[in-house]
Amino acid sequence: MLSVTRLTLVFAATSLVLGACRKKPAVAPQAQVAPVAPPVAEPTRATPIAPVARDTMEEYRTKLAATRARLLETIYFEYDADELRDDAKASLDAKLAVLNGNPGLTIRISGHCDERGSDEYNIALGRRRAEAAKQYLTDRGIDASRIETSSFGRERPAVQGTSEESWSRNRRDEFEILAGGDQLRAP
Repeated sequence: MLSVTRLTLVFAATSLVLGACRKKPAVAPQAQVAPVAPPVAEPTRATPIAPVARDTMEEYRTKLAATRARLLETIYFEYDADELRDDAKASLDAKLAVLNGNPGLTIRISGHCDERGSDEYNIALGRRRAEAAKQYLTDRGIDASRIETSSFGRERPAVQGTSEESWSRNRRDEFEILAGGDQLRAP
């Protein structure tokens, strides 16, 4: 009996020892991932900035002369009319840009007529022509105090002659700078 007890005891001890030494389930080792560096951006190449174009003195004088010519450009009218033609409106729009860019500038608009008609009629027509140009500019924001008007009627013809070509060159408004012309800037 002793041998059965011993045998049971040995068997139990062996079971305990073997049970305690039993292998734990193998856990797969986690693969170590190397840290991922953020993508390296290629160095940006600065876009070369074009140098600001500077006007030479000659270019500046040319622009200034063109601005002055635009301001002084004569506008023309149809026979016995004071309505602005389309080409006159385009010219006044160009003058408008110059006047807006030069707030100290004041001008005079002189109305003229051809030789046909009486002196009184031509003086009145010349005044209406000058006032039509002034009204066009003031309606677009130019202060009326910056624009004077006058009329010479037929007293100062631009072209001598008795043909339609001559007369058409005399039906006009001329522009003159009264103040601010020495500080004129191109728009």
